[in-house]
Order: sequence, then structure tokens, then C-alpha cells
Amino acid sequence: MAVQISPSILSADFARLADEAARVEGIADWLHVDVMDYRFVPNLTLGLPVVESLLKATTTPLDCHLMIEEPDRWAPDYAEAGAASVTIHAEAARAAVRTLRAIRAAGARSGLALNPATPVELYEDLLPEIDMLLVMTVEPGFGGQRFLDIMLPKVSRARALIDKYGGEVWLQVDGGVSETTIERCAEAGADVFVAGNAVYGADDPAQAVRNLRSLAEKPHSTHA
Repeated sequence: MAVQISPSILSADFARLADEAARVEGIADWLHVDVMDYRFVPNLTLGLPVVESLLKATTTPLDCHLMIEEPDRWAPDYAEAGAASVTIHAEAARAAVRTLRAIRAAGARSGLALNPATPVELYEDLLPEIDMLLVMTVEPGFGGQRFLDIMLPKVSRARALIDKYGGEVWLQVDGGVSETTIERCAEAGADVFVAGNAVYGADDPAQAVRNLRSLAEKPHSTHA
């Protein structure tokens, strides 16, 4: 699978989101939007109205990551609004299959996210229902956290399950992805990389995206 970079606006200037989106337009594959409700995670960010506004301000497809309670209720709305990808958390969903199918039915890619302590093996049977599996490489809720190296074997196991399934499922990592960690993530089998501080903490976010892509595309011995 081709390497894809998804800069996270969690690390951008919330007062200038349209401008921040423009800084990576044409360079980034996606714009990662972290929706947090102060219930599923101990942080509050933004919701559907901001996503709807952002959709009008950028041509970069939105990758909406819902770190919220009741994703079954809200996720289809993000897809219907125009988000190109909508990811729900396995730990929060009560009717995951129904919700994932509703996301697809609304025209978006369906994603399933797993917290660090959630075993990937529990969700092997859901691979036909998803377009992307997200392995969190930090505890969800805040940007700027240190990358959890102990998640790399889980990324490798996720890649093995996807390869065994044989479907076109992307493997995304989110949390602490930077120029010092992205190669290890790619070697473990990830192909979609969320980067917040590594992009928006840089003087030139567009160049930061190029640098991350170049590192992720390096030949790796473990995963071909």
C-alpha cells in the first residue's frame, strides 16, 4: 500500500484552522480531525459544526477520528456531512457493525480504532466491515504524547491479520508519530500515519509532511 500522511489539526492553531489546512493542502493525503467529547477521553475539542466549516475551507479529504461516547449515534452524521473517512473506537461502539455499515452507506471510508490496551485479535472478524484499522500508539485524548514503543508488536500483528484477510484495509497509526518514530511504524506494517506536532510544530508544515513521507517510504526489511 502507498504511504499516506494525515496531519492532525489537534496540533494546529484552532483560531486559524482554514489557514492551517491550507499550509498542507496538495501535500498531505488527509487532514486528521480529532473529535473529543470529554467523556470517552479527558479532553474536549470540536464537533460536527467545525467539521462542516472545515469541509468548505479545504480540498484535502477529512479523516475524522471520533473519540466520543455514542459513536453509533453520531458517526453517520460526519459521513453524511462529507468527511471522507470516519473512524470509531471499538471500546465505545455498542453496535459496531451497524455503525460501520452506516458510515460506508453514507459514502465515507469506515475506520475502527483500538486503544493501546485493546487486543487487535478480538476484532479480526470485523475486517470485512472496515476500510481502515487504527492502532493508537498513545493513550487517546491529548496531542504531543510520547510514542509507545510497546505498540509496535501490535502493529505487526494487525498487519499480519490484514494480510491474512486479504482485503484492502489500510493500517493507520496515531500518536507520537515523528521523524524519529515513523520508520519503525512503517517497518511494523503501518501505511497511514497521523502526525500532529511533527507537522504543525514545524516551521514549514508542508516540508515536514514531505520529510515524513520520505522516511516512511524507505525500504524496510521486516515488512515488504
